[in-house]
Amino acid sequence: MRRVWMIARREYLSYLRTAGFWVSLAVVPLVVGYLTLGGVKAVESAAPPPRLAIVDLSHSGFAEAVPPLLAGPPIVGVLVPGPASAFGAKAPAAAALQGALADRSSGLDVAAVVSGSPTQLRLDVWSRESNDPTLAEALQDLAANRMRQARLKAQGVSPALVESLTHGGPELRRYSVQTHAQLTAKDQTPVLMAMYMALLLLVSLMTAAGILLNGVIEEKSGRILEVLMSSASIPEILAGKILGCFGLTLTVLAVWAAFGLGVNLKTASAQLGPEWAAMGEHGLGAYFILFFITGYLMYASIFATIGAFCETAREAQTLLGPLMILLAVPTVFLLVAVQRPDAPVVTLLSLFPPFTPFLMPARIAAGVAGWQAVAGLLLISTTAGLVVWLCGRAFRAGALSGSGIDLKRLVGGAMRHRSH
Repeated sequence: MRRVWMIARREYLSYLRTAGFWVSLAVVPLVVGYLTLGGVKAVESAAPPPRLAIVDLSHSGFAEAVPPLLAGPPIVGVLVPGPASAFGAKAPAAAALQGALADRSSGLDVAAVVSGSPTQLRLDVWSRESNDPTLAEALQDLAANRMRQARLKAQGVSPALVESLTHGGPELRRYSVQTHAQLTAKDQTPVLMAMYMALLLLVSLMTAAGILLNGVIEEKSGRILEVLMSSASIPEILAGKILGCFGLTLTVLAVWAAFGLGVNLKTASAQLGPEWAAMGEHGLGAYFILFFITGYLMYASIFATIGAFCETAREAQTLLGPLMILLAVPTVFLLVAVQRPDAPVVTLLSLFPPFTPFLMPARIAAGVAGWQAVAGLLLISTTAGLVVWLCGRAFRAGALSGSGIDLKRLVGGAMRHRSH
């Protein structure tokens, strides 16, 4: 055990002393701080607000109804380029507005031609930027509301009654059969925490992949790995490297957690109560720790073994790429896992060991059956133990090889019996 700690300490300190580690450690707090302090809004506010032009060929008063809807940024107002009759038919109006949009000196960004009758409007929206449908959707909602009002008025309904019929919506209250209480924003906290945990594990594994691959490849090329093998067993070397990498990961997470706690206490300290309480619901905190450790151990062993079979980082990428794709798969199903935790596909994927550490905590937070959570923990624990055992066998074969990647030798080294 002493040799394991010595190897782990060496791995930990060797990366802790590098400038790149501290730079990467500071990236996430800087980005999160920028977003928290309103960096995105500052960028958006710096951009000039779009200018809108409307030609109302329907004579329904649509152009006059737009300014109240779009009051405030990012829309500064509505430009009506002359009376509708000046444009004549719909086609000439559209052509005139397209010409104005093409001329950047006109200052026009979005143009709309409203045609048809008040009870059946047709809206053609032209824009210079085609990637933002927000304004077009707002105009569509306004047109739909105006059509409903016109149809009710055509049936003889009084203006006051039309106003009461077309505005406002029902009061919605959601309840849970599990708690027999009304759902609030706090009830979504466990689900959000579970999703954060899955993303946290993904980031941790991506960090571990770089550390373990580069470390093992560097030591193998410098013959340092052979020296270690002469003074320590393969299980001790592998355990020491994984433990040292895990220590680095915990250091990173601790710094990020401290930063997040500081921001939370400064901005909304009242939210800490629900977040801590969420970790205790359904045993979510305990399950997350267990799934995190077993998943990390399984993937870290694979990363270290891949590094042992590679001579250069370029060779490692050929095997690391498919693993990164595999890691990205469960993140695609995270939202489904919290919204439909009992969906058959999600259930099967959460019991598939490579995906279990990501999907099962999300399902637990959503209220999955207890036996499935225990089954998932048993499956990932058994798989992690088997993977570590096989990787220990393959690690020695890779460390002693010098011909680069050989999948046949990698599998053979894992399956053959060797004395250590």
